Amino acid sequence: MLIFDFALIGNRLYSIRKKTGMTQADVAEKAGISDRTYADIERGTVNMRVETLLRICNVLKITPNEILSNEKEQEITTENITELLNSISSKERKIVFKLLEAYLKNS
Repeated sequence: MLIFDFALIGNRLYSIRKKTGMTQADVAEKAGISDRTYADIERGTVNMRVETLLRICNVLKITPNEILSNEKEQEITTENITELLNSISSKERKIVFKLLEAYLKNS
């Protein structure tokens, strides 16, 4: 479910920014917006354009889903992967392996 509570979005941005060790001015400069605008976004007192959101996410190295969604992404662990692979057929595992192999070759 998407969040439209600007204060909650701002709080998430604040928390993520603090973890990176960046200042509001750092994020604002790298995102191409004013310090004041970014501060207002973190306070939740201003709506932002999609382009601005994407630039901020890029600066913080996060996806928009991390601040706009209530759904928590499942942590990727060896156990999760093994469980998932064990739940599919041998034919599907071969396809997954080929896709993973192709992805890793091209990245």
